[in-house]
Amino acid sequence: MIERLDALEAEAARAFDAAQDGGALEETRVRHLGRKSELTRILRGLKDLSPADRASVGARANRLRESLERRYEEVRARLASASSPAGPSSGHDVTLPGRSIPRGHQHLISQVLHEVREIFHGMGFALAEGPDVEDDWHNFEALNIPKGHPARATTDTFYLRPDVLLRTHTSSVQIRVMEKQQPPVRIICPGRAYRNEAVDATHHFEFHQVEGLYVDEDVALADLKGTLDQFLKEFFGPGTEMRFSPSYFPFTEPSAQVEIRCFFCGGKGCGVCGPLSGGWLEVLGAGMVHPSVFRAVGYDPERWTGFAFGAGIERLVMLRHAVPDIRLFYENDVRFLHQF
Repeated sequence: MIERLDALEAEAARAFDAAQDGGALEETRVRHLGRKSELTRILRGLKDLSPADRASVGARANRLRESLERRYEEVRARLASASSPAGPSSGHDVTLPGRSIPRGHQHLISQVLHEVREIFHGMGFALAEGPDVEDDWHNFEALNIPKGHPARATTDTFYLRPDVLLRTHTSSVQIRVMEKQQPPVRIICPGRAYRNEAVDATHHFEFHQVEGLYVDEDVALADLKGTLDQFLKEFFGPGTEMRFSPSYFPFTEPSAQVEIRCFFCGGKGCGVCGPLSGGWLEVLGAGMVHPSVFRAVGYDPERWTGFAFGAGIERLVMLRHAVPDIRLFYENDVRFLHQF
């Protein structure tokens, strides 16, 4: 594929240089940069390539498109200059087409955050937001994370003062909402979270989460499974298979790790899901709200039940689009960003 792109560049360059008038130039532009051009078909077909090929071919194809667009503008300027009358009285040819101004687009993370909000909005969840700088009570204590818990360590948390920190999850927003609102509560809490972690291909000190909470009378684990099954099918595709595996979170009981069958290999095992996973990918954590959390916000755990779940947005994006490194989201490399 790379060799074909190299050949396309040489062929298009010759065609642009050979254009002698505006009509020939426009015909060349349509043939090599138009919606039905071979380059456009290659860009649209990136999703069908393997993750490794997608990265290399996508970067080469985007560089080629930018190169051809520059060459087109240079030839158009040369032809316009050659057709204009010489001398100081030369005017502008108002019949020439205008030049479009390059425009950006939403970052991939912003696109997915909007999509996730729309999916849960369709299921009746309201949007809730809270501060990035939190106190110990809302971030830890009310979520059944007592003093001395490993999650409170300075090796995991950015402390601004002994009782003030950058929130480590958006679960703190759930506490703030429940303190102000009596059930029923049905919210999602998307936003940034911060953890004192070393940056590598799968970890970053700043990332995005979306938390969900539903509290009412007679809320059951089946409601949680149905909600997440609907979300995952809308996000990853209608054929998505989901399963729950036992897990532990201080603020839910029982707790579950939610997994989907790997859609890259169909559950056979590959470089994405790993040889020991059995063909399953972990996507989020969930569980039934712990009674201690209800007591902390003044809810009667004998009357109210509820479920909560949380997912890392970067994790969801990396799985769906086969992005190999979380750092790509934050390095402002337009070759990467232009692919989405």
